[in-house]
Amino acid sequence: MTIRVRQRWSGAGALRAALLALALTAPFGARAQAPSNPTLNAQLLVGARQGDVAQVERVLAAGAAPSSRNRLGKTALLLAAEKGNLAIVEAMLKRGADVDQASLEGVTPLMAASYAGAAPVVKRLLAAGAKTDVRDRMNKPAIVYAAGQGSAGAVDALLASGIDVDAAYEHGLTALMWAAGQGQTDAVRLLLARGAQRDLRDDRGLTAAEIARQAGHGAVAEAIGAQ
Repeated sequence: MTIRVRQRWSGAGALRAALLALALTAPFGARAQAPSNPTLNAQLLVGARQGDVAQVERVLAAGAAPSSRNRLGKTALLLAAEKGNLAIVEAMLKRGADVDQASLEGVTPLMAASYAGAAPVVKRLLAAGAKTDVRDRMNKPAIVYAAGQGSAGAVDALLASGIDVDAAYEHGLTALMWAAGQGQTDAVRLLLARGAQRDLRDDRGLTAAEIARQAGHGAVAEAIGAQ
């Protein structure tokens, strides 16, 4: 369902609009935003979700709070990051949006962009100081999502920021193992080119090639063994 929030309301419509806006932002609405302008925060979130750059810039200029969050705890920056919308990401960062503000699930904008395979957004967030070691409620950091989704560009940007290519995460799984298990050939080749060790083992004693083979990705297993 698409929710459209207009600028002008009157009578009962004004009350409905205010209640709608509060539902979108409470109890996670921006504390800095005056209670008299809740609709601006709602319009900001709707604009970010719909990829409407003009609306986002307009309501930010009108006083919408960059830290506004919806009922899932997502900010406009996070919504833009998960859609790979660099223009809105830029607009939010220029307005001082918190680059590491996570959703209720612990997902940060960097994780969202990594999952989406939006390498330009990943690079911009890293340039803005996004933390790479944060983990969500699934105990996964951004590089696990980038590797698992096969986004070689995002993986490359994250490694360039200083992440250890052989860092082991939950269950002893490295980025190479995640990429291998998901059959992501491009990400696997990139990780190997960046020095990932193919003989490391997870907590079950499996190597990346064995994980790939077990998951039915024989070609990926061969690629790991051939390099």
